Amino acid sequence: MEKFQLTNFLTIVGIGSASGIVFTDQSLFIISDNSSYLYQYHLEHNYLSKIALVENSQENMAKKIKYDLEAITFHRNKLHLFGSGSTENRNSKFVYDTISKTVVQENFEKYYQKIKATLSITDDELNIEGALFIDDVLYLFQRGNGANSKNGIVILEEIIRFIPIVLPKINHVEATFTDAIVLDDKIFFLASAEDTTSTYDDGEVLGSLIGCLDMDTFAIDFAIPISTTHKFEGLTFYEKTNSHLSFLLCEDNDTEDLVSNIYKLKIKF
Repeated sequence: MEKFQLTNFLTIVGIGSASGIVFTDQSLFIISDNSSYLYQYHLEHNYLSKIALVENSQENMAKKIKYDLEAITFHRNKLHLFGSGSTENRNSKFVYDTISKTVVQENFEKYYQKIKATLSITDDELNIEGALFIDDVLYLFQRGNGANSKNGIVILEEIIRFIPIVLPKINHVEATFTDAIVLDDKIFFLASAEDTTSTYDDGEVLGSLIGCLDMDTFAIDFAIPISTTHKFEGLTFYEKTNSHLSFLLCEDNDTEDLVSNIYKLKIKF
């Protein structure tokens, strides 16, 4: 096997514009940046169910009003879903309790305002694309594809910290975060490049890479280009063997088609 191997894992009909994925208890939990549903794909029985996050949930919300859910993470039996924060309508956080099967919606605007002040960025340059917890501390991954290119990690402690991270270029454009997870003592991340400086409008997709950060120093251990055509936006750990790690990835196809491909990525030790 080469250093990595990317293959199609499954195709799910009923989800479009997949933007985040979590594998737990033989289910894939998936969010879409166009939708106000949380999706659960049951791998053992091969069927999809939908969890409404609000009343009158929709599959394809208009761009001006959508929640733009871009980050999902699993922590203490709960799934935490985050809007990107790039507009006023995108400041919601949802928490789904996998035990009680209940949903709570929170207004995350006050935190996003503090983050924008810390980073000295305008409202439309905030673009949260990944989230994870380390020792109950929330880490948010800011995709710095705006004009000021503030790409990095926001740590929500009593005093908000920002760790700028410069990633390799894909073609002529610097890659920026699209998701991240913790595995053992490392942070694995996805990043992609688009030929645009807008956090609102999509640009030509130039490709995606996977990388690894040291959890203490945030130094880049490696960054491997994995595609020149896909914009991968969701990453979850799948399995570990003596020779490789396997992850599942989802991509945002930037269409209203309710079909999503899930990919398996194997990385050799």
